[in-house]
Amino acid sequence: MNQKHITGRLLYTAIFICMLVCVNVLFAFGQQTNPFYGKVARVKYDSGFSMKDYWVWCGSVIKDDKGMYQMFASRWPKKFPFHPTWMVASEIVRAEAEKPEGPYRFKEVVLPARGAQYWDGRSTHNPSITKYGNKYVLFYMGSTHPFDDPSSAEQLTLNSPYATVGRSNKRIGIATADAITGPWTRYDAPILDTKPNTFYSFLTSNPAPLIRKDGSVLIVFKGRSYGKTYPFQSEQRIGIAYAKSIYDKFTVLNNDLPLFSNEEYSEFEDPFLWEDKQGLHLLMKDMSSKMTGEHHAGVLFHSSDGIKWKMDTTKKAYSRTLTFEDGQKITMGQLERPFVLFEKGKPICMFFATMDGPGGFDKGKKSWNIAIPIKE
Repeated sequence: MNQKHITGRLLYTAIFICMLVCVNVLFAFGQQTNPFYGKVARVKYDSGFSMKDYWVWCGSVIKDDKGMYQMFASRWPKKFPFHPTWMVASEIVRAEAEKPEGPYRFKEVVLPARGAQYWDGRSTHNPSITKYGNKYVLFYMGSTHPFDDPSSAEQLTLNSPYATVGRSNKRIGIATADAITGPWTRYDAPILDTKPNTFYSFLTSNPAPLIRKDGSVLIVFKGRSYGKTYPFQSEQRIGIAYAKSIYDKFTVLNNDLPLFSNEEYSEFEDPFLWEDKQGLHLLMKDMSSKMTGEHHAGVLFHSSDGIKWKMDTTKKAYSRTLTFEDGQKITMGQLERPFVLFEKGKPICMFFATMDGPGGFDKGKKSWNIAIPIKE
């Protein structure tokens, strides 16, 4: 065999090995990047957290030092309509369970109303619990209004002053505690306020925080700018903010521009952010169904810097149709605010705010936080 043939064969072998390695890497990466699709287990009917006389929403869970699972959730009285009451009368509560899927038992009100003079004095909502060092950190949305407490359902319509003012005052803040049972320190100002002439000039809400190993913080959030007609807000946009620590000023990245603003992407809501060796990952609700082909299904993105995001090759992360323990398949009226509980770097349970009925906040009779185990 001459030198030319030997060189050609060596080159062919090198290319083949390289392709094989690439395929294996891509396969491994694909296995790691979408850990939800096809791995949603059957759901127990008594899983999660509910309260008889309350609308319940926004579940976020952490395992405490004693091995108990602590859920932080939002609730507001069922004597008022689901929407828009959450913007003017919600409070964050804590519930507890021995297992990640529950059922969870109510323990206490964590962030109650504290007066119209506070930025979060009338409503606390969107809790996301995490821990850094010995400090528990609770991110949330707060709002206020100058009116008396509502006394009838007729006062709480979508075009009422309660809804208009409560919506426009939505801001993101934090509370901290040395123990999961508190006491919680609340601050006199939000950590992520609005800014004129930006996509978040009207409100900030739906915080998805990530405290990194060095103590710095990323928050993916929802913003709206002012609109010319009622309800005086634009379409929602997703942004990302950064601070050196939870005690430092937050700055919105990407030159105050929203993420996912290209025409190829649809409208998203309810972000959940996490990080592993592969980079940053973002789970969101597909509002228009353009990405997943299913209304309000979950879509998954990945990023190395938090600014440029690439959609997973398997776009859909979860469906609104769930399979319960007896094999019955139910399409939930709403399935929102995803939160993923990780243990030893692996997702073990997904939590969602959910509602019965055919879909639509005005058509459901019950809302609760549902827990969905993730298969190995």
